[in-house]
Amino acid sequence: MGDADLVKTRWLAGPSGAFGAYSDGELIGSNFAANWGSFGFFGPLTVRPDLWEKGVAKQLLQATMELFEKCGTRQAALFTFPQSPKHIALYQKFGLWPQFLTPVMSKVIEQRQEGGGWSLYSKTPVSERESSLRQCFAHRCDLPGPRPRARDSRAQRPENRGHGSPS
Repeated sequence: MGDADLVKTRWLAGPSGAFGAYSDGELIGSNFAANWGSFGFFGPLTVRPDLWEKGVAKQLLQATMELFEKCGTRQAALFTFPQSPKHIALYQKFGLWPQFLTPVMSKVIEQRQEGGGWSLYSKTPVSERESSLRQCFAHRCDLPGPRPRARDSRAQRPENRGHGSPS
């Protein structure tokens, strides 16, 4: 996943919330904002690294805050780097204060070498679905939390949705 993937879905949003900072016709920063009723959200805010601390982010934030004011936004939010005093201070200049600092954690997941592959439950023949569910539950023992009972799983099947509990 590259950086462009972070904003891919934003290209489908209304253009009034897409901000670009340009220098000599070259895009040097961007921000995306969305407004849902009285709630506004923005980000990711980006600035070309060689132009950090040149006021580009402030200009983008000023335009974003003007949009929120125009839309009647009463509460605004964003995701940022909670461990970065520089980022926190920038947003505080615009009246945004930390509330819930969420650590973002990651782990590289190595693919198992054992075969098997995968399949879709919806493509499993009806006559094999009960056995498939049992196999899934048998392999669930290494996951945390309570194990579901096979009886409960039948209610989740497409053919039983909206028809009450199966007998």
